[in-house]
Amino acid sequence: MTDRADVIVIGGGIVGTSAAFFLRRRQRSVILLERGLTGQQASGVNFGGVRRQGRALSQLAMSNRALDVWYRAQALLGEDVEFLPSGHTRVCYHAHDAEYFHRYAADARAYGLDLEVLDGAAMFRRLPFLGPEVLAASISPRDGHANPRLAAPAFGRAAARLGASLVENTEIVRVEKEAGGFRVESAAGAVWRAEQLLVCAGAWAGALSAQFGEPVPLVARGPQMAVTEPVPYRFGSSMGVYTSIKEESVYFRQVARGNLVLGGGLSGPADVSTRRASVLPANTVGQLAQFRRFVPALATLNVIRVWSGVEGYLPDAEPVIGPSVTTPGLFYAFGFSGSGFQIGPGVGETLAELLAVGRTEIALDPFSIARFGRMAHHAVPEAGVSASTASEA
Repeated sequence: MTDRADVIVIGGGIVGTSAAFFLRRRQRSVILLERGLTGQQASGVNFGGVRRQGRALSQLAMSNRALDVWYRAQALLGEDVEFLPSGHTRVCYHAHDAEYFHRYAADARAYGLDLEVLDGAAMFRRLPFLGPEVLAASISPRDGHANPRLAAPAFGRAAARLGASLVENTEIVRVEKEAGGFRVESAAGAVWRAEQLLVCAGAWAGALSAQFGEPVPLVARGPQMAVTEPVPYRFGSSMGVYTSIKEESVYFRQVARGNLVLGGGLSGPADVSTRRASVLPANTVGQLAQFRRFVPALATLNVIRVWSGVEGYLPDAEPVIGPSVTTPGLFYAFGFSGSGFQIGPGVGETLAELLAVGRTEIALDPFSIARFGRMAHHAVPEAGVSASTASEA
């Protein structure tokens, strides 16, 4: 087993595996260490949305980069991750949100995101299945969805085929800087060394960043996911509700075999120590009520399975991406607050570029871990506009 490389990546989610893949394409030797199995936690349990619209403007450059990877995924990876460029449609119930759709569309155009906003009668002509309370819809035709159960493992296998060393079922307990690089130790006593270290450990990343004097207010939550029985294929576009009222923020997509994947609403409990999260029955019931409001025809569908997973959330709902401010050679990518799936391959490619050549054209200052040194006490919002699209990715 290789115990030394140019880069150690801790965390085998969509960011860690894609970073390992793109680092190998840049001829950097890589060891990827994963506590469980690649794609087992947040990257494998989320909604699977490949959604750019609705992201903070500061994320759009990297989100666009990620979308390019999604469009090339099958050719790059040699596997089908079920990416479907079906488009993404957001709707709203409140007048101030309809106004925001128009403002956001105007602002996003400068970042290469073209949206079509429809109101009233024009919207119902295009989308006649929507409920009567819907006021406006924003359509992003190049967005879509993919299968989160397939994506991170596919990036991991592709990285391994290029020569990366993937070590699964390995819990990391100690990371430290030493002469010439970093020393990483597992709970079983195994040791790895590298010149650079990239921490992509999701809800567990805070325990590692704290070892370098960079604690973060990271908390764990569980997405409330469900899937219905298969029905005839009718919904090409992935669909979601934009709102500051958390209970209203539901979303769905239909897969080729006919099942509808459902998500959103209130989060459930998650525990980093046990690596378990729960679906609360009341949350599922609340979701279904909101789906009837969103698309009345969904009222007759039967839910056949529910699931959750452990996701890491930060107070401002923005991720940490980029270099440490205390330790040269250390880099982070975590805290995507339920919205990391779409942007993940773009983050991985950007960090591979940064680690390999020392720079990237994508601005990372908004995502610096340094911002938490200025936030002594800050509660993570359960509701609010910034949290309304959690797990929609």
